[in-house]
Amino acid sequence: MFDRLSPYAPHALAVLRIVAALLFIEHGTAKMLNFPATGGPGMAFNLFSLFGVAAVLEIVGGLLVLVGFFTRPVAFILAGEMAVAYWMVHYSMGGFFPLANGGEAAILFCFVFLYLVFAGPGAWSVNKK
Repeated sequence: MFDRLSPYAPHALAVLRIVAALLFIEHGTAKMLNFPATGGPGMAFNLFSLFGVAAVLEIVGGLLVLVGFFTRPVAFILAGEMAVAYWMVHYSMGGFFPLANGGEAAILFCFVFLYLVFAGPGAWSVNKK
């Protein structure tokens, strides 16, 4: 029954890539520009700090993944960023369990980007596979 959906797999992959990238960009703009307003520091941080590098990676990397340009290498870097974020920030805030330490998004982003490393960008991308 669901086999009839297989031809649409590249389009579903593209939707996953695009939605994940848009949400990731939002995390970066919240860090760097305080938009949408989260009560965070906005531009009141050092761009060359870990927080600043994370913001740049999230905005620039998110934009590249959004349009499907160099998706595999960029997704690899972003998956690594999210693994580092989980272990350096979230784990120290409440132990191993993501529900307790607020790390659910970091883990999900990590594995979505890791999937994109192997699956490629899907349809509607600048670089096809």
